[in-house]
Amino acid sequence: MRNRLTGSAATGVFALVLSGLAPLASMAQEQPPATVTVMKAEPQDFTVTARLPGRVKASTVAEVRPQVSGIIRERLFDEGARVEAGQQLYKIEDDTYVAAVAAAKATVAQAQANYDLAVREARRADELFQAKTGSEQRRDSANATRDAADAALQLAKAQLMSAEIELERTNVRAPVSGVIGLSQTTTGALVGAQQATALATIRTLDPIYVDVTQSANDLMRWQGSRKSEEPGADAATLILPTGGAFQHKGKLRAAEPQVEPMTGMITLRVTFDNPEHTLLPGLYVEVELPQAVAEGAYLVPQNAVMRDTTGAAHAWVVEDGKVAVRNLAVLTASENRWVITGGLKEGDEIITSGFQKIGPGAPVEIVREKIEAAVQPAEGN
Repeated sequence: MRNRLTGSAATGVFALVLSGLAPLASMAQEQPPATVTVMKAEPQDFTVTARLPGRVKASTVAEVRPQVSGIIRERLFDEGARVEAGQQLYKIEDDTYVAAVAAAKATVAQAQANYDLAVREARRADELFQAKTGSEQRRDSANATRDAADAALQLAKAQLMSAEIELERTNVRAPVSGVIGLSQTTTGALVGAQQATALATIRTLDPIYVDVTQSANDLMRWQGSRKSEEPGADAATLILPTGGAFQHKGKLRAAEPQVEPMTGMITLRVTFDNPEHTLLPGLYVEVELPQAVAEGAYLVPQNAVMRDTTGAAHAWVVEDGKVAVRNLAVLTASENRWVITGGLKEGDEIITSGFQKIGPGAPVEIVREKIEAAVQPAEGN
């Protein structure tokens, strides 16, 4: 009797529990779908850039050196000023060179007189030979003397020209236009044509070069997808040490046709207009240089992209009111977004928030948000 009562009581309790859970199950079935925020996938052409380190270099560097020996008598420029090609910079004592020119002129005059006499003698010898009163030997001898005198005259003129060149070289002139640096000599110093130290250095600062280095692997990686641009198109952006962008855009001028074997790097040369001389040789800068154009790419917020244990990227999208998974091909990063080149199609609704209560296949209710296109391009790897 006791066991029968106990069994009846247990049955009653179980029925009571089931009757209490029935409303909860009904509530769970009636719970509305989770709300998620989505963005609509819109393809766009995206320019991939690389930020490369480099050094500023003058587009022209010319060392001012003496070509004759002598004492510096005068410096004729202001240090740090702009000079023009051909402008006189130094004056070297020229007394001995003036004397050499005078001596050479005298030699020319003497040679000219000898030549004139030889010409007359040759003419007379020829006239006598034609009149049958002079010998052929005398005529030939006179002609030879004339030719020797002519050669001596030409030699004297060449020596005069050389002496005049040496005299002119006492006026040390700028070989190129640009900004001249500090003078490495002073008035009264003895200088020589073979000395190792330059008198000064002239640098052309406008335009100016920036030599940057890039991995050969990265360069080859982008070459296949590089979009052709108009020759000389301004594309490079220089980042100053202060973090700001230089006001003038640059152009890729050339690339060193070899890879540095120790580092695997290639040197690229970019040229910039530098009218204010803001950029000075030796300055460390960075240059953002376009690498390629990813056509039809998607810019997706980084928080919307997840990775599995293997590192593969994927995102959740809303498809027919439910969560679906899209495996993604990630090209690079652009600020706080990923540049996606595969796995999405135009119009896909990508979930950007509300991940806590959802999973693949779960029904969701969406709220759309507008994601603006990226202003800044990405940095290539």
